[in-house]
Amino acid sequence: MNLERSWQEMLAFLRLNNSDLVRGWFSQLRISDFDRGHIAISPITPTQYVYLQNHCTEAFVQAAQSVTGRLMAVTFSPPASMPEDRYGFGAIEQLSLNEEYTFENFVTGPCNKLAHAASVAVAREPGKRYNPLFLYGNVGLGKSHLLQAVCHEVKGKQPDVNLLYISCETFINHFIEAVELGVVQEFRHRYRNVDILAIDDVQYLANKDSSQEEFFHTFNSLYQAQKQIILSSDRPPNEIETLTERLISRFSWGLVAGIDRPCYETRMAIIRKKARIKGVAIPEEVVSFLARSIESNTRELEGAITKLQGLAMLGDGRISMDMAQQVIPGRRNGAKELAIEQIVEAVTSHFNVKVTELQSKRRNKTLALPRQVCMFLARQLTRRSLEEIGGYFGGRDHSTVLHATKTIRKQIDDDPSLRATVEDITRALTGRANYLT
Repeated sequence: MNLERSWQEMLAFLRLNNSDLVRGWFSQLRISDFDRGHIAISPITPTQYVYLQNHCTEAFVQAAQSVTGRLMAVTFSPPASMPEDRYGFGAIEQLSLNEEYTFENFVTGPCNKLAHAASVAVAREPGKRYNPLFLYGNVGLGKSHLLQAVCHEVKGKQPDVNLLYISCETFINHFIEAVELGVVQEFRHRYRNVDILAIDDVQYLANKDSSQEEFFHTFNSLYQAQKQIILSSDRPPNEIETLTERLISRFSWGLVAGIDRPCYETRMAIIRKKARIKGVAIPEEVVSFLARSIESNTRELEGAITKLQGLAMLGDGRISMDMAQQVIPGRRNGAKELAIEQIVEAVTSHFNVKVTELQSKRRNKTLALPRQVCMFLARQLTRRSLEEIGGYFGGRDHSTVLHATKTIRKQIDDDPSLRATVEDITRALTGRANYLT
């Protein structure tokens, strides 16, 4: 018997008579065994296996009988990667924990003191203090570091704890897959039976009604069972677009703690700490130079240290100011390139709007002008690409930034009031007003 031909005939029967059960991945299935009155079908993934077991046995028996002309038993062979439990979502791909992201390696300062203290409290008493804990702030300020530090701390004290650390995107993708495969109950069992659920970047729930609905019930189930929930986002709950009021309310039940850009002293401490961890000796003048030059986030500071380390390895192993000036272009002799955050801070202060409003998708006139001014000045005063600038403002594409730049350039030629505004902001940032050069 030609197994491949038999399977294709079975698949054709299923598509004709059981189209509601057929999934796109059925074409990947194969007959792994055929023996007098029995056919074994081999799925590839655990979720496929669970779906077939729960929904498809009778339909496959009918298809096998139609193709062979006799009564047939059909079984599904579990894949080698099948978890020990009976649930298809028994092995969710977690984000790996960075071994350096511990409380010991986290530098505290005025910018993150509350977030750090709350995270330590949660690690000591999961489910009892600050539940949920919601951390928010811009990229690279330490949100993920604190989430992982909690995970490390709890795992160290309770090795058998059922802890799940994932991205919000993973949660959404798993939910969509569960719906498509018809294994939503298995999905719920996996997500609602953990001791600690830590999710990064929950702002991705925005504009996803079904995922919000599912997460709402997941949240309730864990909260009522006194299980710890830890969330991070690039903005506070009430500024996540289209997030339902009931989720906004629940995200605020425990503690909402923001993380701001580190001050100069904290940046100095971060550089020293990161250098010690990497085993790199950095002269104090270079530490000070880096702290003055990079004001945006911790990740950029760490990147600069890594580049310095690489340059030093090419030479005699020592780090110098010349190397630091190579690593940070545009900042020789103490002159430094502006960060987008500095421009945004100056513009939002002048127009009396919030940073998160400029990063939102809202397009009303009170936000459109300051947003375009920000993009224009970021283009004039930094080396950032159109894509990088657009990404800072809520993931807008390069064409939006280009349009904003052209619009403001034309308007400052036609509107003396706007020209004066842009010149004032530019002068405050650079000490000069010749922004068109």
